[in-house]
Amino acid sequence: MITILCSGSRGDFQPYIALAQELKKLGKDVRITGMKDFEDFIRSYDIDFYPIQADFKSLNVDEKMLKKAQTADNPLKMLLTFNKMKKYGTSIANEFYAACEGSELIIYHPGVTLGYFASEKLGIPSILASPFPIHKTKEQTSVIQYGRIKPTPFKNIISYYMLQGMLWLASKGSVKNLWKKEFGGLPKKFGRPYERHTDKKHPAVISCSNFVFKRPNDWNENIHQYGYWFVEEKIDYIPSKELEDFLSSGEKIIYIGFGSVFHADQKEILSKLIVEALSKSDKHGIICGMGEFNNLPDNVFAIDSIPHSWLFERVAAVCHHGGAGTTAAGFKAGVPSIIIPFANDQHAWAHRAYDLGVGAKPIPIKKLTSDNLAAAINYALEDKVVENARGLGKSIATESGARDCAKIIVDTLTK
Repeated sequence: MITILCSGSRGDFQPYIALAQELKKLGKDVRITGMKDFEDFIRSYDIDFYPIQADFKSLNVDEKMLKKAQTADNPLKMLLTFNKMKKYGTSIANEFYAACEGSELIIYHPGVTLGYFASEKLGIPSILASPFPIHKTKEQTSVIQYGRIKPTPFKNIISYYMLQGMLWLASKGSVKNLWKKEFGGLPKKFGRPYERHTDKKHPAVISCSNFVFKRPNDWNENIHQYGYWFVEEKIDYIPSKELEDFLSSGEKIIYIGFGSVFHADQKEILSKLIVEALSKSDKHGIICGMGEFNNLPDNVFAIDSIPHSWLFERVAAVCHHGGAGTTAAGFKAGVPSIIIPFANDQHAWAHRAYDLGVGAKPIPIKKLTSDNLAAAINYALEDKVVENARGLGKSIATESGARDCAKIIVDTLTK
Protein backbone atom coordinates (compact mmCIF):
# COMPACT_ATOMS: atom_id res chain seq x y z
CA MET A 1 0.00 0.00 0.00
CA ILE A 2 1.24 3.48 -0.95
CA THR A 3 -0.01 6.18 1.40
CA ILE A 4 -0.26 9.83 0.38
CA LEU A 5 -0.34 12.38 3.21
CA CYS A 6 -2.12 15.58 2.20
CA SER A 7 -3.43 18.77 3.78
CA GLY A 8 -5.17 21.96 2.74
CA SER A 9 -8.37 22.75 0.89
CA ARG A 10 -10.23 20.77 -1.76
CA GLY A 11 -8.05 22.27 -4.49
CA ASP A 12 -4.92 21.12 -2.66
CA PHE A 13 -6.07 17.50 -2.84
CA GLN A 14 -6.75 17.42 -6.57
CA PRO A 15 -3.15 16.95 -7.81
CA TYR A 16 -2.76 14.04 -5.40
CA ILE A 17 -5.94 12.45 -6.69
CA ALA A 18 -4.40 12.64 -10.18
CA LEU A 19 -1.20 11.03 -8.89
CA ALA A 20 -3.20 8.28 -7.15
CA GLN A 21 -5.16 7.60 -10.35
CA GLU A 22 -1.93 7.01 -12.27
CA LEU A 23 -0.47 4.83 -9.52
CA LYS A 24 -3.59 2.66 -9.67
CA LYS A 25 -3.16 2.29 -13.44
CA LEU A 26 0.32 0.96 -12.72
CA GLY A 27 -1.18 -1.70 -10.47
CA LYS A 28 -0.43 -0.17 -7.07
CA ASP A 29 -2.74 -0.02 -4.08
CA VAL A 30 -2.89 3.60 -2.98
CA ARG A 31 -4.76 5.72 -0.48
CA ILE A 32 -4.91 9.37 0.44
CA THR A 33 -4.88 10.57 4.04
CA GLY A 34 -6.50 13.85 5.07
CA MET A 35 -9.26 15.48 7.10
CA LYS A 36 -12.47 13.43 7.14
CA ASP A 37 -14.36 16.28 5.46
CA PHE A 38 -12.75 15.27 2.17
CA GLU A 39 -13.64 11.57 2.31
CA ASP A 40 -16.65 11.65 -0.02
CA PHE A 41 -14.76 13.84 -2.49
CA ILE A 42 -11.73 11.50 -2.64
CA ARG A 43 -13.79 8.31 -2.77
CA SER A 44 -15.89 9.71 -5.63
CA TYR A 45 -12.79 9.07 -7.78
CA ASP A 46 -12.56 5.45 -6.54
CA ILE A 47 -9.48 6.32 -4.48
CA ASP A 48 -9.15 4.73 -1.03
CA PHE A 49 -9.12 7.21 1.84
CA TYR A 50 -7.75 7.12 5.38
CA PRO A 51 -9.71 9.78 7.28
CA ILE A 52 -8.14 11.91 9.98
CA GLN A 53 -11.04 12.01 12.42
CA ALA A 54 -10.36 15.52 13.66
CA ASP A 55 -11.81 18.44 11.74
CA PHE A 56 -11.68 22.22 12.05
CA LYS A 57 -14.65 22.20 14.41
CA SER A 58 -13.34 19.52 16.77
CA LEU A 59 -9.91 21.21 16.80
CA ASN A 60 -11.54 24.55 17.67
CA VAL A 61 -9.78 26.21 14.77
CA ASP A 62 -10.21 29.98 14.96
CA GLU A 63 -12.23 31.01 11.89
CA LYS A 64 -10.67 34.47 11.95
CA MET A 65 -7.23 32.87 11.88
CA LEU A 66 -8.24 30.74 8.89
CA LYS A 67 -9.46 33.82 7.07
CA LYS A 68 -6.16 35.58 7.81
CA ALA A 69 -4.31 32.57 6.38
CA GLN A 70 -6.30 32.91 3.18
CA THR A 71 -5.58 36.63 2.89
CA ALA A 72 -1.92 36.81 3.97
CA ASP A 73 -0.59 39.03 1.22
CA ASN A 74 3.09 39.32 2.19
CA PRO A 75 5.75 36.92 3.52
CA LEU A 76 5.71 38.36 7.06
CA LYS A 77 1.95 37.86 7.42
CA MET A 78 2.34 34.35 5.98
CA LEU A 79 5.05 33.55 8.52
CA LEU A 80 2.96 34.76 11.44
CA THR A 81 -0.07 32.80 10.25
CA PHE A 82 1.89 29.59 9.71
CA ASN A 83 3.28 29.98 13.24
CA LYS A 84 -0.26 30.21 14.66
CA MET A 85 -1.42 27.18 12.69
CA LYS A 86 1.27 24.82 13.99
CA LYS A 87 -0.66 23.87 17.16
CA TYR A 88 -3.41 22.28 15.09
CA GLY A 89 -0.93 19.94 13.41
CA THR A 90 0.17 18.67 16.79
CA SER A 91 -3.41 17.57 17.56
CA ILE A 92 -3.58 15.20 14.59
CA ALA A 93 0.03 13.99 14.30
CA ASN A 94 -0.73 10.60 15.84
CA GLU A 95 -3.42 9.95 13.22
CA PHE A 96 -1.09 10.79 10.35
CA TYR A 97 1.56 8.49 11.82
CA ALA A 98 -0.98 5.67 12.17
CA ALA A 99 -1.84 6.10 8.49
CA CYS A 100 1.81 5.47 7.61
CA GLU A 101 2.02 2.16 9.48
CA GLY A 102 1.72 -0.84 7.19
CA SER A 103 2.60 1.16 4.10
CA GLU A 104 5.35 0.25 1.64
CA LEU A 105 6.01 3.87 0.67
CA ILE A 106 4.99 7.33 1.89
CA ILE A 107 4.26 10.28 -0.38
CA TYR A 108 3.88 13.56 1.48
CA HIS A 109 2.70 17.09 0.82
CA PRO A 110 5.37 19.64 1.92
CA GLY A 111 3.02 20.77 4.69
CA VAL A 112 2.99 17.26 6.24
CA THR A 113 6.69 16.61 6.88
CA LEU A 114 5.75 13.95 9.41
CA GLY A 115 5.67 11.66 6.36
CA TYR A 116 9.42 11.93 5.90
CA PHE A 117 10.26 11.13 9.52
CA ALA A 118 7.65 8.36 9.74
CA SER A 119 9.15 6.66 6.70
CA GLU A 120 12.61 6.84 8.28
CA LYS A 121 11.26 5.32 11.49
CA LEU A 122 9.42 2.58 9.61
CA GLY A 123 12.31 1.85 7.25
CA ILE A 124 10.41 2.56 4.04
CA PRO A 125 10.99 5.02 1.18
CA SER A 126 9.51 8.53 1.23
CA ILE A 127 8.77 10.85 -1.65
CA LEU A 128 8.20 14.58 -1.40
CA ALA A 129 5.33 15.47 -3.75
CA SER A 130 4.89 19.21 -4.08
CA PRO A 131 2.14 21.12 -5.91
CA PHE A 132 4.66 23.86 -6.74
CA PRO A 133 8.45 24.12 -7.20
CA ILE A 134 9.92 24.03 -3.71
CA HIS A 135 13.64 23.25 -4.05
CA LYS A 136 16.24 25.97 -3.88
CA THR A 137 17.62 27.27 -7.16
CA LYS A 138 19.49 30.31 -8.37
CA GLU A 139 17.48 30.39 -11.58
CA GLN A 140 14.03 31.51 -10.45
CA THR A 141 12.27 33.05 -7.47
CA SER A 142 10.05 30.97 -5.19
CA VAL A 143 6.27 31.21 -5.35
CA ILE A 144 6.11 33.44 -2.26
CA GLN A 145 8.39 36.08 -3.77
CA TYR A 146 7.94 35.80 -7.53
CA GLY A 147 6.78 39.13 -8.93
CA ARG A 148 7.46 40.90 -5.64
CA ILE A 149 11.24 41.29 -5.86
CA LYS A 150 13.78 41.87 -8.60
CA PRO A 151 15.36 38.44 -9.02
CA THR A 152 19.06 37.77 -8.52
CA PRO A 153 20.73 34.39 -7.89
CA PHE A 154 21.21 35.26 -4.20
CA LYS A 155 17.67 36.56 -3.70
CA ASN A 156 16.27 33.50 -5.45
CA ILE A 157 18.06 31.13 -3.07
CA ILE A 158 16.90 33.14 -0.05
CA SER A 159 13.31 33.06 -1.29
CA TYR A 160 13.35 29.25 -1.16
CA TYR A 161 14.74 29.24 2.36
CA MET A 162 11.78 31.47 3.26
CA LEU A 163 9.25 29.18 1.55
CA GLN A 164 10.66 26.04 3.12
CA GLY A 165 10.96 27.78 6.48
CA MET A 166 7.26 28.64 6.59
CA LEU A 167 6.18 25.12 5.64
CA TRP A 168 8.56 23.64 8.19
CA LEU A 169 7.37 26.04 10.87
CA ALA A 170 3.80 24.82 10.39
CA SER A 171 4.70 21.13 10.61
CA LYS A 172 7.79 20.68 12.78
CA GLY A 173 5.89 21.01 16.06
CA SER A 174 3.69 18.03 15.26
CA VAL A 175 6.74 15.87 14.54
CA LYS A 176 8.61 17.09 17.60
CA ASN A 177 5.79 16.53 20.08
CA LEU A 178 4.77 13.13 18.72
CA TRP A 179 8.33 11.79 18.75
CA LYS A 180 9.00 12.99 22.28
CA LYS A 181 5.75 11.45 23.50
CA GLU A 182 5.95 8.12 21.65
CA PHE A 183 9.68 7.53 21.14
CA GLY A 184 11.33 9.49 23.92
CA GLY A 185 13.23 12.00 21.82
CA LEU A 186 13.56 13.78 18.51
CA PRO A 187 13.99 11.90 15.23
CA LYS A 188 17.48 11.58 13.79
CA LYS A 189 18.55 14.62 11.77
CA PHE A 190 15.52 16.57 12.91
CA GLY A 191 15.13 19.52 10.55
CA ARG A 192 13.74 20.57 7.20
CA PRO A 193 13.64 17.47 4.99
CA TYR A 194 12.95 19.13 1.64
CA GLU A 195 16.52 19.13 0.31
CA ARG A 196 17.21 15.56 1.45
CA HIS A 197 15.48 13.97 -1.54
CA THR A 198 18.67 13.33 -3.44
CA ASP A 199 18.73 9.61 -4.28
CA LYS A 200 16.59 7.12 -6.18
CA LYS A 201 15.04 5.75 -2.98
CA HIS A 202 13.98 9.22 -1.88
CA PRO A 203 13.15 11.27 -4.99
CA ALA A 204 10.93 14.34 -5.16
CA VAL A 205 8.15 14.95 -7.70
CA ILE A 206 6.73 18.35 -8.63
CA SER A 207 3.37 19.26 -10.19
CA CYS A 208 4.27 22.11 -12.53
CA SER A 209 4.50 22.57 -16.28
CA ASN A 210 7.94 23.14 -17.73
CA PHE A 211 6.27 25.64 -20.06
CA VAL A 212 5.22 27.70 -17.02
CA PHE A 213 8.31 27.40 -14.82
CA LYS A 214 11.11 25.48 -16.53
CA ARG A 215 12.81 22.86 -14.39
CA PRO A 216 15.99 24.52 -13.04
CA ASN A 217 19.30 23.12 -14.22
CA ASP A 218 20.78 23.30 -10.72
CA TRP A 219 18.30 20.84 -9.18
CA ASN A 220 19.68 17.40 -8.43
CA GLU A 221 18.75 14.62 -10.85
CA ASN A 222 16.29 13.02 -8.43
CA ILE A 223 13.91 15.99 -8.45
CA HIS A 224 11.38 15.26 -11.18
CA GLN A 225 9.11 17.78 -12.92
CA TYR A 226 7.25 16.60 -16.00
CA GLY A 227 4.12 18.74 -16.03
CA TYR A 228 0.97 19.40 -14.06
CA TRP A 229 -0.98 16.60 -12.40
CA PHE A 230 -4.52 16.80 -13.79
CA VAL A 231 -7.41 14.72 -12.45
CA GLU A 232 -9.27 12.47 -14.87
CA GLU A 233 -12.94 13.14 -14.25
CA LYS A 234 -14.88 9.94 -13.78
CA ILE A 235 -18.10 11.08 -15.42
CA ASP A 236 -18.63 13.58 -18.22
CA TYR A 237 -20.35 16.66 -16.90
CA ILE A 238 -23.88 17.28 -18.21
CA PRO A 239 -24.90 20.94 -17.98
CA SER A 240 -28.40 22.18 -17.32
CA LYS A 241 -30.33 23.42 -20.35
CA GLU A 242 -30.09 26.96 -18.93
CA LEU A 243 -26.31 26.79 -18.73
CA GLU A 244 -26.03 25.18 -22.14
CA ASP A 245 -28.18 27.92 -23.67
CA PHE A 246 -26.10 30.61 -21.93
CA LEU A 247 -22.85 29.14 -23.25
CA SER A 248 -24.19 28.81 -26.80
CA SER A 249 -25.45 32.39 -26.96
CA GLY A 250 -22.56 33.48 -29.18
CA GLU A 251 -21.31 36.00 -26.60
CA LYS A 252 -17.82 36.11 -25.13
CA ILE A 253 -18.26 34.66 -21.66
CA ILE A 254 -15.95 35.21 -18.69
CA TYR A 255 -15.74 32.65 -15.87
CA ILE A 256 -15.45 34.31 -12.45
CA GLY A 257 -14.85 32.32 -9.27
CA PHE A 258 -12.65 32.59 -6.19
CA GLY A 259 -12.73 29.06 -4.78
CA SER A 260 -12.18 28.46 -1.08
CA VAL A 261 -10.77 31.95 -0.45
CA PHE A 262 -14.22 33.46 -1.01
CA HIS A 263 -16.21 34.19 2.16
CA ALA A 264 -19.93 34.84 2.39
CA ASP A 265 -19.39 38.28 3.92
CA GLN A 266 -17.76 39.36 0.63
CA LYS A 267 -20.69 38.33 -1.53
CA GLU A 268 -22.56 41.62 -1.75
CA ILE A 269 -19.53 43.78 -2.52
CA LEU A 270 -17.87 41.35 -4.93
CA SER A 271 -21.02 40.44 -6.85
CA LYS A 272 -21.93 44.09 -7.37
CA LEU A 273 -18.41 44.83 -8.57
CA ILE A 274 -18.43 41.85 -10.95
CA VAL A 275 -21.79 42.75 -12.48
CA GLU A 276 -20.62 46.34 -13.01
CA ALA A 277 -17.33 45.20 -14.59
CA LEU A 278 -19.12 42.86 -17.00
CA SER A 279 -21.46 45.67 -17.99
CA LYS A 280 -18.57 48.12 -18.53
CA SER A 281 -16.68 45.60 -20.67
CA ASP A 282 -19.86 44.56 -22.50
CA LYS A 283 -19.28 40.87 -21.75
CA HIS A 284 -21.27 37.96 -20.35
CA GLY A 285 -20.11 36.14 -17.22
CA ILE A 286 -20.57 32.98 -15.18
CA ILE A 287 -20.18 33.53 -11.44
CA CYS A 288 -19.22 30.30 -9.70
CA GLY A 289 -19.25 29.30 -6.04
CA MET A 290 -20.80 32.43 -4.54
CA GLY A 291 -24.26 31.02 -3.83
CA GLU A 292 -27.64 31.98 -5.24
CA PHE A 293 -28.54 35.45 -6.46
CA ASN A 294 -31.75 37.32 -7.05
CA ASN A 295 -32.31 39.63 -10.02
CA LEU A 296 -29.08 39.05 -11.89
CA PRO A 297 -28.94 40.81 -15.27
CA ASP A 298 -29.35 38.70 -18.41
CA ASN A 299 -25.61 38.77 -19.13
CA VAL A 300 -24.71 37.04 -15.84
CA PHE A 301 -25.29 33.39 -14.89
CA ALA A 302 -24.63 31.94 -11.42
CA ILE A 303 -23.70 28.35 -10.65
CA ASP A 304 -22.65 26.62 -7.45
CA SER A 305 -19.87 24.35 -8.71
CA ILE A 306 -18.68 22.88 -11.99
CA PRO A 307 -15.61 20.96 -13.18
CA HIS A 308 -13.00 23.41 -14.43
CA SER A 309 -11.84 20.84 -16.97
CA TRP A 310 -15.27 20.99 -18.62
CA LEU A 311 -16.11 24.69 -18.38
CA PHE A 312 -12.81 26.49 -18.92
CA GLU A 313 -12.41 25.41 -22.54
CA ARG A 314 -15.91 26.70 -23.25
CA VAL A 315 -15.38 30.29 -22.07
CA ALA A 316 -13.39 33.20 -23.50
CA ALA A 317 -11.34 33.86 -20.33
CA VAL A 318 -11.11 32.77 -16.71
CA CYS A 319 -11.05 35.19 -13.76
CA HIS A 320 -10.06 33.67 -10.42
CA HIS A 321 -7.96 33.97 -7.26
CA GLY A 322 -4.83 32.33 -8.61
CA GLY A 323 -4.81 29.04 -6.75
CA ALA A 324 -2.16 26.74 -8.25
CA GLY A 325 -4.73 24.19 -9.43
CA THR A 326 -7.17 26.72 -10.88
CA THR A 327 -4.34 28.53 -12.64
CA ALA A 328 -3.10 25.26 -14.13
CA ALA A 329 -6.61 24.41 -15.34
CA GLY A 330 -6.89 27.80 -17.04
CA PHE A 331 -3.50 27.39 -18.70
CA LYS A 332 -4.40 23.89 -19.89
CA ALA A 333 -7.68 25.12 -21.37
CA GLY A 334 -5.74 27.55 -23.54
CA VAL A 335 -7.75 30.62 -22.54
CA PRO A 336 -6.53 33.92 -21.08
CA SER A 337 -6.38 34.47 -17.33
CA ILE A 338 -7.49 37.39 -15.17
CA ILE A 339 -6.08 36.67 -11.73
CA ILE A 340 -7.16 38.49 -8.58
CA PRO A 341 -4.71 37.17 -5.94
CA PHE A 342 -5.84 37.11 -2.33
CA ALA A 343 -2.76 35.67 -0.59
CA ASN A 344 0.30 33.45 -0.50
CA ASP A 345 1.45 31.88 -3.80
CA GLN A 346 -1.55 33.27 -5.70
CA HIS A 347 0.45 36.45 -6.38
CA ALA A 348 3.17 34.38 -8.06
CA TRP A 349 0.75 32.64 -10.44
CA ALA A 350 -0.88 35.97 -11.25
CA HIS A 351 2.45 37.55 -12.14
CA ARG A 352 3.56 34.47 -14.07
CA ALA A 353 0.42 34.52 -16.22
CA TYR A 354 1.12 38.16 -17.08
CA ASP A 355 4.83 37.55 -17.72
CA LEU A 356 4.01 34.66 -20.06
CA GLY A 357 1.66 36.94 -21.97
CA VAL A 358 -1.38 34.74 -21.28
CA GLY A 359 -3.16 36.97 -18.78
CA ALA A 360 -3.91 40.47 -17.61
CA LYS A 361 -1.76 42.32 -15.11
CA PRO A 362 -2.51 41.07 -11.56
CA ILE A 363 -5.09 42.98 -9.50
CA PRO A 364 -4.70 42.22 -5.77
CA ILE A 365 -8.10 41.76 -4.15
CA LYS A 366 -7.59 44.86 -1.97
CA LYS A 367 -7.22 46.98 -5.12
CA LEU A 368 -10.05 45.45 -7.13
CA THR A 369 -12.60 47.87 -8.64
CA SER A 370 -15.16 47.46 -11.38
CA ASP A 371 -13.10 49.75 -13.60
CA ASN A 372 -9.82 47.88 -13.34
CA LEU A 373 -11.59 44.51 -13.64
CA ALA A 374 -13.32 45.69 -16.83
CA ALA A 375 -9.99 46.91 -18.18
CA ALA A 376 -8.35 43.56 -17.31
CA ILE A 377 -11.12 41.66 -19.12
CA ASN A 378 -10.63 43.76 -22.25
CA TYR A 379 -6.84 43.33 -22.07
CA ALA A 380 -7.12 39.55 -21.65
CA LEU A 381 -9.24 39.30 -24.78
CA GLU A 382 -6.76 41.12 -27.00
CA ASP A 383 -5.64 38.98 -29.94
CA LYS A 384 -2.03 38.64 -28.76
CA VAL A 385 -3.07 37.35 -25.32
CA VAL A 386 -5.63 34.95 -26.78
CA GLU A 387 -3.01 33.58 -29.18
CA ASN A 388 -0.40 33.18 -26.43
CA ALA A 389 -2.89 31.39 -24.16
CA ARG A 390 -3.88 29.03 -26.94
CA GLY A 391 -0.22 28.24 -27.59
CA LEU A 392 0.48 27.56 -23.91
CA GLY A 393 -2.49 25.22 -23.74
CA LYS A 394 -1.17 23.23 -26.71
CA SER A 395 2.27 23.00 -25.11
CA ILE A 396 0.89 21.81 -21.77
CA ALA A 397 -1.11 19.13 -23.62
CA THR A 398 2.19 17.52 -24.68
CA GLU A 399 3.12 16.81 -21.04
CA SER A 400 2.00 13.87 -18.88
CA GLY A 401 3.03 15.05 -15.44
CA ALA A 402 1.03 12.71 -13.23
CA ARG A 403 1.75 9.62 -15.33
CA ASP A 404 5.50 10.24 -15.55
CA CYS A 405 5.80 11.04 -11.84
CA ALA A 406 3.82 7.92 -10.96
CA LYS A 407 6.35 5.85 -12.91
CA ILE A 408 9.17 7.42 -10.88
CA ILE A 409 7.34 6.49 -7.67
CA VAL A 410 6.78 2.88 -8.71
CA ASP A 411 10.41 2.59 -9.83
CA THR A 412 11.45 3.65 -6.34
CA LEU A 413 10.06 0.38 -5.00
CA THR A 414 12.25 -1.67 -7.34
CA LYS A 415 15.57 0.06 -6.62
